[in-house]
Amino acid sequence: MATPEGQIQNAICDYLSLKGHFFWRNNSIGVYDPVGKRFRSTPKYAMNGVPDIILIKDGFFVGLEVKTPKGRQSDNQKDFEKKCKEAGAEYYLVRSIDDVQEIGL
Repeated sequence: MATPEGQIQNAICDYLSLKGHFFWRNNSIGVYDPVGKRFRSTPKYAMNGVPDIILIKDGFFVGLEVKTPKGRQSDNQKDFEKKCKEAGAEYYLVRSIDDVQEIGL
């Protein structure tokens, strides 16, 4: 069963799909190697804090970080948000489909 945050992510993805947006859900969970019984090392240039859902809208990157009503961003997520905005990209912390609609998606 999906976590409460996962349920919100799935609902938002279903909504974005119905609206015809070009997006993908970004998994940033480490990959477990059952043979070595450990998580694989992170590839060179992999970034921490990448948002849960990424869209390309009108030629621009839009990052959606999904949280529950009480959820908080990690320091890595806050840093990624800052870098996105400095680079001219859009980044939003969303907690529901209503939040996604409010930003015009």
